[in-house]
Amino acid sequence: MAAAFWLSHASRTTSRFLKPSSSSLITLSRSLFSVSSSHYLATSNPSPSPSPKPCPITVPNQSYGGRWVSEFRVGAVSYISTSPSSSSPATTAKSDENRSREAKVGVSWIDLYLPRQARPYARLARLDKPIGTWLLAWPCMWSITLAANPGQLPDFKMLMLFGCGALLLRGAGCTVNDLLDRDIDTMVERTKLRPVASGLLTPFQGICFLGFQLLLGLGILLQLNNYSRILGASSLLLVFSYPLMKRLTFWPQAYLGLTFNWGALLGWSAIKGDIDPAIVLPLYVSGVFWTLVYDTIYAHQDKEDDLRVGIKSTALRFGDSTKKWVMGFGIACISSLALSGYNAEIGWPYYASLAAASGQLAWQIWTVDLSSRADCNRKFVSNKWFGAIIFSGILFGRL
Repeated sequence: MAAAFWLSHASRTTSRFLKPSSSSLITLSRSLFSVSSSHYLATSNPSPSPSPKPCPITVPNQSYGGRWVSEFRVGAVSYISTSPSSSSPATTAKSDENRSREAKVGVSWIDLYLPRQARPYARLARLDKPIGTWLLAWPCMWSITLAANPGQLPDFKMLMLFGCGALLLRGAGCTVNDLLDRDIDTMVERTKLRPVASGLLTPFQGICFLGFQLLLGLGILLQLNNYSRILGASSLLLVFSYPLMKRLTFWPQAYLGLTFNWGALLGWSAIKGDIDPAIVLPLYVSGVFWTLVYDTIYAHQDKEDDLRVGIKSTALRFGDSTKKWVMGFGIACISSLALSGYNAEIGWPYYASLAAASGQLAWQIWTVDLSSRADCNRKFVSNKWFGAIIFSGILFGRL
C-alpha cells in the first residue's frame, strides 16, 4: 500500500533523507509498514541514533482489506523515491483491483493458522463459513433429541457423530456445487473468487478432495445401524443433483430443503432403528419449509447476477411478493413442528420455544431489506439461533 506525504508537511525525521526545498512525493512501499493495534499518538526522537528505531506515523483512519487501521509503524526503509510519482493509470487500476480482491476475500482463521497449500481446500469446504454446517446439523440434533426417552438426555455420542457428519457432508456438497458451477461462478460477483472458479484449484484437485471428504463421511456412516446406513447413503443422490436444480426450476430452494433436512429422518433412525412417520415426517417437512424461508432470503443477494446469467431461484420467482410467500412458509414450518411435538407427547417447554422461534422468524421476514445484500446475509446467518431455540425446546420438553 503506497503512502505519500508532501514535503511541506514532512517532519525533521524525513528531512535527513530529502533536501528541504524538494516538493515531490515520498512513496513508501507496502513492505515498510506493519499494522499496529495501538491508537496513541507517538513522536519520534529528532536526535540521530546509531541504530534508528521504527518511527510511528499516525494517519487518518483508513480501510484496508475491510479492517480499520489507525496507525502504521515504519519498519526498515527499503525504498524512498524523491522524484514525482510516475504511477500510470493502468498501475493504479491494477492496485485498486488487488485491494478490492483482498477486501472481498477477507482474512479469516484459515489464513492465520492453516498452511498455504491447505487454504484453498478449506475455502472450498467453506470451513470459514460455519453457518451452512449449523443449518445442516440442527435438524439432526432435533431428531436425535426428540428420539430420547422422557427424562433422559440425548445420546451424546450420536450428537457428536452427526455434528462431524454435517461438517463433512456440507463440505462435500459445496465441493460438488463449485465443480458443477465453476463456469457460472466466474460471472457472479459473490462467487467469482471461489477456489475452483478463480483457478486456485483445478477440477481434478476438487474431485480428489471430494473423494477424501466422502471417505471420511463413510467412516461415520458405518458406525450407524444398517437401516441408517441405507437411509444415509440414499441422501447422496440429493447432494449430487441439487446443484443442477437452479438450471431446471425456479424452486431449487425446495430441493435444497429436501437435501439439508435429511438428518431429521436419519437422526431418529440412528437411535430407534426405524422411522415413526407421525413424528419424523412432520419434523422433516418443517425443515423443508424453514429452508424455503432462509434460502429465499439468501438468494436475494444474487438476484441481479442470476437474472443476467440465467440462473433460477425462488427470489426471482416471487419477486416483490417474497415476504408474503416466506411468511406462509414460516407459518407452515411452525405448524409442522407443533404437530411433530404433539405426536411425540413432548412437554410444555417445547411449545414455549416454538413461540420464541416464531418471533425470531417473524423478525427476519418483516425487517429484512431484500434490496440489501448485507442485510439479507445477516438475516440468513441469524437462522442458527432459530435452530438453537427449537433444539433447547425439545431438550427441556423431553426432560
